[in-house]
Formats: sequence, structure tokens, C-alpha cells
Amino acid sequence: MYIERNQTGDFILESNELAGRFGLSSEEFRQHMRRGSVMSIVERGEAEDAGTCRLSVRLGNRVWRAILDGQGRVASEEMTILRGRVRPRSSV
Repeated sequence: MYIERNQTGDFILESNELAGRFGLSSEEFRQHMRRGSVMSIVERGEAEDAGTCRLSVRLGNRVWRAILDGQGRVASEEMTILRGRVRPRSSV
């Protein structure tokens, strides 16, 4: 995946590539973006991880994460499915 940065340092990701990571068409992914159901966060590495970043994009119960190295290249990426909380059964 190609990730670039704009003049203010924000990360710019291709929506077509992200759509594929989530198993969606480009249009389906854009619809989720327009609805505000796509959330993202950037975490900057500290101490021995200084210079690296972790990008996380969440849609529903799925989270795509990428670790960027010091040169801004994708060092690793993963897709995680979040599980809901299991409620204990009450005995009746």
C-alpha cells in the first residue's frame, strides 16, 4: 500500500486500497466514509520505536493496522476482527 503525507504531515491513504483491505468495493467504502462510520487514529512511536507510526482504520468490528518505519514505508499490516463482550448467562 502506498501511503503519503501532505504538507501539514497528515497521512493520505488510497480509499481504493483500503476498500480492498475491508473486502468492499470503492463505492461501498466511500459510502461508509460519507456516513462517518470509518474512524482512524495515528500513534507515534516512542523510545526505541521513535520515528515509527501505527495507523489504525476501523469500520464496524474490523480494524486495519499498519506500522510505518522511519522512512514512512509500511513495515507490517494486519486486519483484526473485534469480538463483542460475552455476557454471563443468568441462572433461572
